[in-house]
Amino acid sequence: MSVYKVIELVGESSSGWQGAVEDAVQRASKTVDGISGVELLNMTAKVKDGRVVGWKANVKAAFEVQE
Repeated sequence: MSVYKVIELVGESSSGWQGAVEDAVQRASKTVDGISGVELLNMTAKVKDGRVVGWKANVKAAFEVQE
């Protein structure tokens, strides 16, 4: 039987929400092994002078706990 741990992350991108999710996973993968999936919780964007200039994605990432 497997046990999984879930952590919450916020990723940022200057190109879109997909990039923000990928940023969160990529950064977390530097210190967390075996991320097996993410759940998208929330998406926000920064607006400057009437244009979207930045995207953020809040995600929960799951990884298996090793014994």
